[in-house]
Amino acid sequence: MPNLRLLPKHIILVRHGESDGNKDPLAYTTTPDHKISLTEHGRAQARLAGSRLRDLISDNGSSHDWRVYFYVSPYERTRSTLREIGKSFSKKRVIGVREECRIREQDFGNFQVEERMRITKQTREKFGRFFYRFPEGESAADVFDRVSSFLESLWRDIDLNRLGNDPSQELNLIIISHGLASRVFLMKWFKWTVEQFEQLYNPGNCEIRVMELGPGGEYSLAIHHTDEELRGWGLSTEMIEDQKWRIKADRTNLHGHCKGYLNSFFDQELDSDEDVKEGYIVSDNEFEDVKEDIDSDNDYKDICVPNS
Repeated sequence: MPNLRLLPKHIILVRHGESDGNKDPLAYTTTPDHKISLTEHGRAQARLAGSRLRDLISDNGSSHDWRVYFYVSPYERTRSTLREIGKSFSKKRVIGVREECRIREQDFGNFQVEERMRITKQTREKFGRFFYRFPEGESAADVFDRVSSFLESLWRDIDLNRLGNDPSQELNLIIISHGLASRVFLMKWFKWTVEQFEQLYNPGNCEIRVMELGPGGEYSLAIHHTDEELRGWGLSTEMIEDQKWRIKADRTNLHGHCKGYLNSFFDQELDSDEDVKEGYIVSDNEFEDVKEDIDSDNDYKDICVPNS
C-alpha cells in the first residue's frame, strides 16, 4: 500500500488559454509554434482558471493546510497561462514550479504552410490520429513516449518526496500543457487503448481536468467530474464505469480489475482448460495441413530469404 500522505490530493491538467494560433491558424506560417502568444481573451481565461483552481483546491476556502506544485510546458502560451493562473496563489502556497519539455505540444514540423498542413491533416484522418507522424514532426505515439518518460519522473519525485512537501499538508500538482499532451497523459495513466484514445476530444482553452485521490490510493476523474462531462470528452460507458470503480479502489488490486478488459482483445474468454481442449486447440492434422502449405522450396524462399 503506498504512503497516502505523500500522494497529491489532486493531479490537475490545464490546457493553455486561447492563443493567436487558436484565433488565426495563419499565425503558424510566420511564427514558430513555441513562440505563439496568448490573446487578451486567453489571458482572461487563465485568470479565471486560476480563481477556479484555488477554489477547488481550498474547497472554497474551508481547507487551509494545502500547497501546490506546478509543471509547465516551455511554450510561450503555457508559460503565460501559468503567470496568469499564479496570480490566484500566494507565495506560501506554491512550493515549486518546473518547466518540463516532455509535456510540450505535439511537433507539427517547423513553419506550417497553410495548404500543406490542410492536406497533411486530411491524410492524418485517413491514416489514424495516433500513429500518423507529421513530416518533420511527431505522431501522437511519439508524444506518448515522452509523456510516459515524464510520468516515470513524476512518480519518482512523489515517491522520494523530491517536491519538498510537508506530508502534513495537502499536495496538489497542476500541469499546464496542451490539448493532445493532456489526452496522452490520461491515456498513459489509465492504460487506455489506442482505440479508446481515438475517441477522445481535446480539452477547451483553460479547461481543467481533475484527477482526485480516492481513499484506496487510486486516482479518478469521476470524483470531480460528472458522467455528462466525461461523455463530452469522449469516454465510453466502459471507461466511465472504470473511473467510478477507481474512486474506492485499492491500488494493490488493480491487476484483478484489469482482467475485465480481456473482452477488448479476445472474442471469447474460455472458462477452463477443458474448454480449450474441446474445440480450440489446433489438431496435429490441422498443423500438418498448414505446414504443407509453406513446405515447398519456393514458398520457403518467398518467406525466409530477403531480397538481394
